[in-house]
Amino acid sequence: MQAQLIALDWGTSSLRAYKLGPAGVVLEQRSLASGIMHLPSEPRDIAGVRCSDGFELAFDAACGDWLDAEPHLPVIACGMVGSAQGWSEAAYRNTPVDVVSLGKALHTVRSLRGVAVHIVPGVIEQGRLPNVMRGEETQVLGVLHNRPAGGEVLIGLPGSHSKWVEVVGGCITHFDTFMTGEVFAILSKHSILGRTQQPCEHFQAEAFDRGVQVARSQDGQRGVLSTLFSARTLGLTAELAPDQQADYLSGLMIGHELAGLPERARHTPIILVGAGPLCARYQRALALCGFAHVSLAEEATERGLWQLALAAGLTQPATEA
Repeated sequence: MQAQLIALDWGTSSLRAYKLGPAGVVLEQRSLASGIMHLPSEPRDIAGVRCSDGFELAFDAACGDWLDAEPHLPVIACGMVGSAQGWSEAAYRNTPVDVVSLGKALHTVRSLRGVAVHIVPGVIEQGRLPNVMRGEETQVLGVLHNRPAGGEVLIGLPGSHSKWVEVVGGCITHFDTFMTGEVFAILSKHSILGRTQQPCEHFQAEAFDRGVQVARSQDGQRGVLSTLFSARTLGLTAELAPDQQADYLSGLMIGHELAGLPERARHTPIILVGAGPLCARYQRALALCGFAHVSLAEEATERGLWQLALAAGLTQPATEA
């Protein structure tokens, strides 16, 4: 099957490369620990030029051999590669936004090889408290590809900075960010809450559920800053074993995150995108909180990059290939 597109998901900590064939079928993929904050630094020759630029080095390592074999393949990239700290900044697009408008706003940087790398812009929602995302918009568009046009859906993207994206009629209309994953890591590693935690090989479901339920309770109405200390005091009173405390804290924070979702979300289809184990936690917490219509999506990023490439005219649908 002939390749039609190279698609890059280039974030802060990692770089994932996909060689896509007709209809966006993944022909080959690879992952490198070469996110924009972890770029290679050892100089080497690229296209006959001695190069020490980290972005060029990472790009060449990710897909240089693919381009050697097929130099005319178009390249599209999403994520933090288009940030102010990235290879070249792709200006944010305002909400509401859809696949066509994003596809027509790709930002181009030319590599040492002479290859044009088309970078997907991030999305900004203006307001009293502006909100931004880079990379998640591509995942959202990948999820929408196989859904009927029209209607409303809420897409959750759990992670260090969890996003909840409202989509109406195929357009991203609103989104919220919760720093749940990053704050959980900080509290577990650098606060007193982590002092009594012990690692556990198995998911402590009962402790996790208890954390979610505390967030939903009357105690939880006082906010996460009020309930966080219970991750320590329940250990001091022997109600939580040391190996239960991390999962309790996880449930507590996810429960508070879900409490921030709009009430109408209980009656809206919810789709989760992300790492399987983390999405499983969110799916469990959503069920405990009364959200009934929850499903999981896979291969959202590569599907989204393919759709954006189609919208930009970088490649063609399978029927026209």
